[in-house]
Amino acid sequence: MKKILIIGGVAGGASAAARLRRHSEEDQIIMFEKGPHVSFSNCCLPYHLSGVIASAENLVLMSPEKFAAQYKIDARVNSEVINIDRDKKEVTVKNVVTGEEYTENYDKLILSMGAKPIVPRIPGIEKVNTFTVRNVVDIDRLNKFVKNLETKNITVIGGGFIGVEVVENLKEAGYNVTLVEAADQIMRIFDYDMVQILHKELHDRGVNLILGDKVSGFEKDTVLLESGKKIEAEAVVLAIGVVPETELAVKAGIELGKTGAIKVNQNYMTNDRDIYAVGDGIEVYNSLFNDYFKLSLAGPAQKQARGVADHINGMKIDNRGYIGSSVIKVFGYNGASTGLTESIIKDRKLNINYETVEMIPSDRVGIMPTARPVHFKLIFEVPTGRILGAQAIGKGEVAKRIDVIATVIKFGGTIDDLKDLELCYAPPFGTAKDVVNFAGYIASNLLNDDYRQVHFSQVRDLAESGAYIIDVRERNEYEAGHLKTSVNIPMSEIRQRINEIPTDRPLYIHCKSGQRSYNVCLLLKHLGFKDVYNVSGGFWAISLFEYFNDKTQNREPILTEYLF
Repeated sequence: MKKILIIGGVAGGASAAARLRRHSEEDQIIMFEKGPHVSFSNCCLPYHLSGVIASAENLVLMSPEKFAAQYKIDARVNSEVINIDRDKKEVTVKNVVTGEEYTENYDKLILSMGAKPIVPRIPGIEKVNTFTVRNVVDIDRLNKFVKNLETKNITVIGGGFIGVEVVENLKEAGYNVTLVEAADQIMRIFDYDMVQILHKELHDRGVNLILGDKVSGFEKDTVLLESGKKIEAEAVVLAIGVVPETELAVKAGIELGKTGAIKVNQNYMTNDRDIYAVGDGIEVYNSLFNDYFKLSLAGPAQKQARGVADHINGMKIDNRGYIGSSVIKVFGYNGASTGLTESIIKDRKLNINYETVEMIPSDRVGIMPTARPVHFKLIFEVPTGRILGAQAIGKGEVAKRIDVIATVIKFGGTIDDLKDLELCYAPPFGTAKDVVNFAGYIASNLLNDDYRQVHFSQVRDLAESGAYIIDVRERNEYEAGHLKTSVNIPMSEIRQRINEIPTDRPLYIHCKSGQRSYNVCLLLKHLGFKDVYNVSGGFWAISLFEYFNDKTQNREPILTEYLF
């Protein structure tokens, strides 16, 4: 019989405990949680603010009594482990309610303390009502406080997962919400060109979204920004980010890795062979850029917990590294991402030659009433065609497509594999050639140099430099809104008006989404035009990319009207 102690519950600790019990009925398993709840849905916490999760108690998944009755696991809440004695193989536990301290010995110890919210020492922070969101107690406290506000002005600082989800749910509950993000975009799982769709959605929903401006201090119920702006806020939610809970581990002589998180080997074992670590507190290996990083996601934490339980019981762990797959809902839009983004490649200075596909197909057959466009971006390696990452944003089914890409990445797949995938099809569910098939076709065309492209994010520079841009949409489409510097030669008239097209300069062709313009590019290429480029995503993508910055920066639009 083994005695196994687990510090921390939720995704990592609770999953490890349950798996350990499935391996052995005899082992003694004790799980310590310093808060009052040992197992709760931390990913659902923000949804209590809008009432989607009506009661805070509904967030609690398992009680100590259930753990004992169903799994014979001793789950001790309000119990903080304050010391690990590796020589004696025992921990010191403090009851945070009574102050009582005692020790427990162990054969194996699992660290699953997670990560804690960053609370910077900003001048005047004591002058505002600040909140963080980490557990049920936090969200219950925030929800009860805001319900008694008079002016209902709330500021959220930080545009990551928690920050954006808190913003959405507070806005849905009827509050006046400002989101402040020091970077030039929210949600770094998306590239700058893609995330503009979510910026627009937040703006359109009445969120006061402030980007590229940092909090410099606080006054009474007021947030001060470096730009000089002042924001009234009766409540301030700090969602700046998280840092791994490592103090206990460091005190015990457990090594940290290059990221500042706990260092583990392929079996999630620390430098002490009897101590394992899982979850947000560890660094993991990225199989795409071949280095370690921090990954605060529930799915990986649960996989790690299962692996540790298996290894403790003599089983081999198949640790292939991580790629980081995630999804988020932002009001009416869903956004999903997997693998590398362009930002990651550039920020990490990765020596990778790559190309991107950006397109806007439909998630279902277009004439179906539930059909919605999918703004899709694929990143692949040149010249191998190996899939590196993908992002999708839309009002319909996007997670399915990113899940497919994530699976292909895990198996080392290429753009040719995307073309060959056989996926489910019926009009209410998809298209005969799915979004990911289309991505493979376009990527192959680019890799084979069948045509050349520029991205919609480059169009402002092209327009302002006097580039020759041809809009091949029909006349009525052009009249409804167009690039101010473009020339309208509809696809249906292109052959009759070929003499109007200059042969001595580059040509940039666009339509609504990039499909008609692609065909025109090939037509012009066959007719002898040498320097022809398709604008990926077309007028639709240009409109979405330009809108938020036009509206918030009061800059001169390059469009007469937007396509929405």
